[in-house]
Amino acid sequence: MHEVSSPYLEPVLAEDFEAMLVIRIEALRESLERLGRFDPTRARARFEEGFTPEYMQHLTVEGERAGFITLRPYEDEAGPSLKLDHLYLRLKFQNQGLGAWAMAWAQARASARGLDIVLWALKDSAANRFYL
Repeated sequence: MHEVSSPYLEPVLAEDFEAMLVIRIEALRESLERLGRFDPTRARARFEEGFTPEYMQHLTVEGERAGFITLRPYEDEAGPSLKLDHLYLRLKFQNQGLGAWAMAWAQARASARGLDIVLWALKDSAANRFYL
């Protein structure tokens, strides 16, 4: 595994939607195709529903957007927590430690607030191994 150098976070703006949609589709496409569920129209609609720039951060490496993370407040019967809605990396940035770096950032934010992180991952996705 090649480690990425100096990742950092950058705020998301409303006008970043299209570029972020491209990253999301690139990251999910193989898993969705394997399940017979890839539909670009549905992918756009689902991303629009959860597009909350105030809780999103671009993951940037050497001036290039490598992916993004969404960590937002969440509450259910178990109480308050933070929900990891999105953690998507462009294919060329996968398996280089950036996902682990982003998870460590999210865990530090949750720990500082005394909260747990909840998330859902696509069934049969390689992401499940990462999150476990």
